[in-house]
Amino acid sequence: MTIVFMASTTSTSTEQVYKYRRADGTVVFSDLKPKVDNFQTLKFDCYACSTNSLVNWTKTPLHKKYQAIVNTAAQKYNVDSALISAVIHAESAFNPNAVSKVGAQGLMQLMPETANYLGVRNPFDVSENIHGGAHYLQKMLNKFNGDISLATAAYNAGPTTVTRYKGIPPYKETKAYVKRVAILYKRYQML
Repeated sequence: MTIVFMASTTSTSTEQVYKYRRADGTVVFSDLKPKVDNFQTLKFDCYACSTNSLVNWTKTPLHKKYQAIVNTAAQKYNVDSALISAVIHAESAFNPNAVSKVGAQGLMQLMPETANYLGVRNPFDVSENIHGGAHYLQKMLNKFNGDISLATAAYNAGPTTVTRYKGIPPYKETKAYVKRVAILYKRYQML
């Protein structure tokens, strides 16, 4: 098997590394997003967690991707579909192949242990991932009495951390995440 490493010629650093296989079987790792559909994101950070984000969260385009699955999961777990869409947008920007630096996988960035606990066998399967993420959101909403800010903070930093700090943890990334999910949630409610 041939492995090729490619890098952009620009000086800006990337937060993502893409892996894909060429038609000839060569495996390619690159910081340039491939023009093929079948690729995997190997190095990825929570889309809405970056404190240096230049995204205008009040104007970034919204997605209706996977809406039928989102609606089914919303109904099954009694979680607002707009909140599920906001979390997907915040976590992966609707990239079903996203893999974070710490191992979170898929659209809703489920950690392997969490995915296993929720019965998600393939975190890259869109339906399984959305159902698993919606189920986890339901658990966080129940744990924090329906408080969306605390539930989304727990989704990002873990419920134990939110409980320990008796509120949103003092982490810049989590504070940014909660704020941006709230903006996206309000916007997805209007779709």
